[in-house]
Amino acid sequence: MNADERTIQRDRMRFIKNTLSSNLAILGILFDVFYFVSIYQSDVDTWYYSILIGGSIVYNLVFMLAVFLSSEGVKNYKKNYSYILGALGVLQIVRIFIIPMKAHAATTLVNGETVSVMQDGQFFRVSAYLVISAACLAAAAVVNFIRCRELSEHLKTLGGA
Repeated sequence: MNADERTIQRDRMRFIKNTLSSNLAILGILFDVFYFVSIYQSDVDTWYYSILIGGSIVYNLVFMLAVFLSSEGVKNYKKNYSYILGALGVLQIVRIFIIPMKAHAATTLVNGETVSVMQDGQFFRVSAYLVISAACLAAAAVVNFIRCRELSEHLKTLGGA
């Protein structure tokens, strides 16, 4: 790509939306939905009936609202939303160590038999959902950050001309 094509591509950024970052953020929400559907459909005795699950439900609602708001912000090349998406991506990784790890390590008594609250398959699946969600959010943040910097540099060259 020569310099003129690159200049035209950067100039187009002033008029088109940053859909890649926005779509990656929405994909992060989708994998979070897969996570919480898998967790909340589990019904092993009364282990899942706790304040931890209640807090998780509230966090999921706040998470989805914050990511959706951020997806709208990154569409318009707002750099600050990159920081929010990055922080939410880190929190997705931290979440692996809360419910999935505790449920995977826990056992409960069902019909006089000791059973694991979360089997290995479900643990690896929900952990993968959280990791993929975090990766999507991190990618959205990085792409937006790079594109915001490119657009800002381009606008400076236009202002100086």
